Amino acid sequence: MDKPVLYIIKVGGHLIDDQKRLAAFLELFSNLPATTNTEIPIYKLLVHGGGKMATQLGEQLGVPAQMVEGRRITDSETLKIVTMVYGGYLNKQLVVQLQQLGCNALGLTGADGNAVLAHKRENTQIEYGWVGDIDQVNSELFKTLLKTGIVPVVAPLTHNGKGQLLNTNADTLAQELAVSLSNIFTTSLLFTFEKEGVLADLAQENSLLSSVNAGEYHHLKAEGKIFSGMVPKLDNAFRALEAGVNQVIIGKAEKLHELIQGKAGTTLVK
Repeated sequence: MDKPVLYIIKVGGHLIDDQKRLAAFLELFSNLPATTNTEIPIYKLLVHGGGKMATQLGEQLGVPAQMVEGRRITDSETLKIVTMVYGGYLNKQLVVQLQQLGCNALGLTGADGNAVLAHKRENTQIEYGWVGDIDQVNSELFKTLLKTGIVPVVAPLTHNGKGQLLNTNADTLAQELAVSLSNIFTTSLLFTFEKEGVLADLAQENSLLSSVNAGEYHHLKAEGKIFSGMVPKLDNAFRALEAGVNQVIIGKAEKLHELIQGKAGTTLVK
């Protein structure tokens, strides 16, 4: 018997900060089909990034953002801010908008239901602070929620099982969820944001690469043709494919249905 289908969709980039575009995306997300053409169930799960809100709130509170290669240094004060924004206001705004659209969403962090365990990043040249690298996903929890008709909306926070919250990269969180749940579902991972997909030329939206395999990616990266913000996303994507995820697609959030149908974005190939 075929496994049920699961779409794990990560939404991020500037879209999170644009209420109109975010609302349009959430409507598309809520309207994804419930079954395939052959009546196999389809489930969905949303992972969200943080946008600029945490940075803006931090500036207002006198806690300026510290970023290294696109990653946020998370000291104790910054952790309070990202918890308030990611796990609180932003997560619940997404949930309440999905409820309005008839999508029974449940917002959670990695601490809720012991959903995602992680450890503090150590032994690197950079002291990232309270940044977490994922150790374990509670796949049974997500399976139970999904199969009872609940749509998880997951904030990029995890915990170490010892009373400590950790800030975790949302792309990495989406990838780890997809890998863990690929044992139960036929899992597709979609990274959605404001760009059309992987571009050969960042300044040209029409330079979309419709597909990229691992060899092509490493060649493009070595030549400096992949812009720095896309590199962690693609690294996560290829790791997911190697670990059993069925497919990974990167593209514009407003084209969510076309992405799933293979009519838009960049499809990554093992």
